[in-house]
Amino acid sequence: MADSGSEEIAVIGNTDLTPSESENNLKNTMVEKGTSLLKKMEISVAEAEKRTGKNAVNMQETYTVYLIETRPVDAASEGTNPVPDSLWRRYSEFELLRNYLLVAYPFVVVPPLPEKRAEFVWHKLTADNMDPDFVERRRVGLENFLLRVASHPVLSTDKIFYSFLTEENGWKETVFETGFQAKADSRLKALNATFRVKNPDKRFAEMKHYGDELQSVISQLLRVRARAADRLYGVYKVHGNYGRVFSEWSAIEKEMGDGLQSAGHHMDAYAASVDDILEEEEHYADQLKEYLFYADAVRAVCRKHELTQFELEMAAQDLISKKQQREELATGTVRTFSLKGMTSKLFGQETPEQREAKLKMLETQIEEGEELVKERKTECNEYVKSAWVDIERFKEQKDHDLREALISYAIMQISMCKKGIQVWNNAKECFSKM
Repeated sequence: MADSGSEEIAVIGNTDLTPSESENNLKNTMVEKGTSLLKKMEISVAEAEKRTGKNAVNMQETYTVYLIETRPVDAASEGTNPVPDSLWRRYSEFELLRNYLLVAYPFVVVPPLPEKRAEFVWHKLTADNMDPDFVERRRVGLENFLLRVASHPVLSTDKIFYSFLTEENGWKETVFETGFQAKADSRLKALNATFRVKNPDKRFAEMKHYGDELQSVISQLLRVRARAADRLYGVYKVHGNYGRVFSEWSAIEKEMGDGLQSAGHHMDAYAASVDDILEEEEHYADQLKEYLFYADAVRAVCRKHELTQFELEMAAQDLISKKQQREELATGTVRTFSLKGMTSKLFGQETPEQREAKLKMLETQIEEGEELVKERKTECNEYVKSAWVDIERFKEQKDHDLREALISYAIMQISMCKKGIQVWNNAKECFSKM
């Protein structure tokens, strides 16, 4: 499901994470490495509740909160059924959690949140984010988000995520203390890297393009489905007219009256059934929407790689420039046009002492530059390795989920058609008895 309408914070990844901080992220665990939290804890979003209160600017607002319940898996296996621990969270807190995860784990395809407001709606479906049916679908989506994170081999071990599930008070302060907002990459910085990187990894470039294409085809599929839902709703409701006409007809017939009345009842039931059918369809649409928004998460991982590669290239380019300056200073020759060369011609050459001081400074800068390039190479290689492992995990998950969703949707359509055939078979039986 999706995260749309997030707060204005760029969450492409964290370029300011030092190697030690990256290591801390991996050590920042509540469970053993390689064991997901979902194997230790049952997690659910049990219910939603509408509340009214004052916002940050002291204005009255109505909002929805969601009840998160957790209990140890061991308790269920031992036959006991303790009262689950529970706490309430707003949608904005789920957004804050996801934004933190995006920055802390830029190499992970972070699961998306369900949509903040309904998209790809058909005419009968309201876009009101306070509508009970929409709130219920969002509750399911938020639970799915938590289960996705809790089953992820890396994200599930994060202490901030664990405290989100278990500590109602003080959680926000703990998140902000991590300083993740200051470490988030700006969108402008990422865009600059996209256009200026010279040697992007072909795999990531192709995956980024795939994310664009995936989002496009799922968007088209959801639009087609919304149009089909509109038509289907109309066809079903028109069958209610059969029921009305058969009922009116039955009133003027003696021999055929009962048969017509019964057939009319079947048509009325058929017309009324469309509401439940299309509500069930919305759940399948939500499964598709999850991967519509997953496409953004995939592209975020690829953009982060572009940024990492760009920073490596810039460090290497700066090092080459420094070495060239050292050579020019040592030999007294300038290979390319420069302001420095013009200045030397106009005002004379530098003294040996000045040249020696500059050479010494350049030697120091070159040593630092070589160390920086080495660090950037290591960071880039580690990022590629970690990110590609998670992308492969995501691709396997995506293939399985979308296959199952499409099969289930096809089965539902077949069942719906069979019910339509059954209605007309029942009507035929009614007519036969007249």
